[in-house]
Amino acid sequence: MTQPVTLPLWLLVLVLVFAAVTASTHLLFPSVRWYFRRRAERLVGELNKRLERPIQPFKLLRRQDMIQRVIYDPEVVRAVTEYAENEGVREDVAFEKAKRYAREIVPSFSATAYFGVAVRATRWLSNKLFDVRLHRIDDEALKAVDKNATLVFVINHRSNFDYVLVTYLAGDRSALSYAAGEWAQVWPLSRIVRAMGAYFIRRRSHTELYRKVLSSYVKKATEAGVTQAVFPEGGLSRTGLVGPPKLGILSYIVQGWRADGHDVVFVPVSLNYDRVVEDRVLVAAGRSGTRRFRASAPEGIRFTFRYVWRRLRGRETRFGVAGVTFGKPVSLTDLAQNTADDRDLVELLGERLKDDIEAAVPVVSVPLIMVALLQSGGTGTLSGIAHQIKNLRDQLRHQPPDFGLADGDDTALNAVLDGLVVRNILSQSDSTYRIVETDIAAFYANSVRQFLAADAVASIPELATEKKSAKT
Repeated sequence: MTQPVTLPLWLLVLVLVFAAVTASTHLLFPSVRWYFRRRAERLVGELNKRLERPIQPFKLLRRQDMIQRVIYDPEVVRAVTEYAENEGVREDVAFEKAKRYAREIVPSFSATAYFGVAVRATRWLSNKLFDVRLHRIDDEALKAVDKNATLVFVINHRSNFDYVLVTYLAGDRSALSYAAGEWAQVWPLSRIVRAMGAYFIRRRSHTELYRKVLSSYVKKATEAGVTQAVFPEGGLSRTGLVGPPKLGILSYIVQGWRADGHDVVFVPVSLNYDRVVEDRVLVAAGRSGTRRFRASAPEGIRFTFRYVWRRLRGRETRFGVAGVTFGKPVSLTDLAQNTADDRDLVELLGERLKDDIEAAVPVVSVPLIMVALLQSGGTGTLSGIAHQIKNLRDQLRHQPPDFGLADGDDTALNAVLDGLVVRNILSQSDSTYRIVETDIAAFYANSVRQFLAADAVASIPELATEKKSAKT
């Protein structure tokens, strides 16, 4: 027992490595995890003191625990059985498929990543790129929303920058849980998006098993009071119009609401920009009739470096105004009094939110310029455009929030027109401006179409239209 044992050096090293790993796993790692978890809990406690809506415990669950809750939901278990029978596979195979779906959907929220990095970064980026203007239709009603209610921000989808802008503006209220599309499922972006609390959606998945897994997560988040943000159009608008809602996500949220439980309150959020960075990509997608945009990561990187270089040389300025309107909250409990059927309730909710968002889209300068030029046959002088914009403003219906240039500010108008010339959307010959890309002009003009008089609407060319779908 006490005799020495001779070992080769490589074997001794291997034994020591295994011993170190075992000791770390059983002794060190749990202590380190406990330490960082305690720090995270203290951070969340401090954040909850200053947030209007505290971070819900459901968001702070370990991701693995959240996945287990989803896949053992009775409805998911039934869907697994049905999938196995319909596809002719074993139940354990179908269960693994459901688990893969859950791993894909469920986020991994980090309060440090969200409030320590994301909110600060979005604030900096938003103000560097845009002149951000905010309007609240009924701020008192928003502040009066029951603290126990689930808050859902419902947003029109103009640009991928929408995520950045809304995260910044809602940063003092709560941590938003976004419904992110397949575009974000690219490493390392997917890990960053998950850490911010977003959950992923396959827009084109039509299997019942996938929908049950997604529905289970959304319902549990709604029941737990998680503040959410959704884009009901299901994708970026390719026409500039506010598209019809896809009712899938809204139906899952309604399913997570109970008449005898806490309320679910929807806040319509309307966005508009003087410049949509993806404008040409979106219009091209509209022409082809597909949502498969041709923009690539290298193109995005080239655009970023080109913009930064021009900005440093003074040849580029900010992108103009980014206008945001927070609309009047819509209570699901109040809305449900108008119908007893869940399907009718979802359709009524979708229509109400679309109408509220559309009616509050901010008016900004570039759309007004485009309408003014289209009304004048595609050409105009500085003074002619200024006069036409004033006439358009006088005839605007529904009194939308107006963040456009002040009447008579020819210097600012000239700067906006020069920027459109640089982008080759307009051309300039002497004192006359002419539209070069009519589809781009129509894309911007469509964003304020609902406020225009009939003759102005008639001057806007038709672009590819969005098709309505009731599925996610």
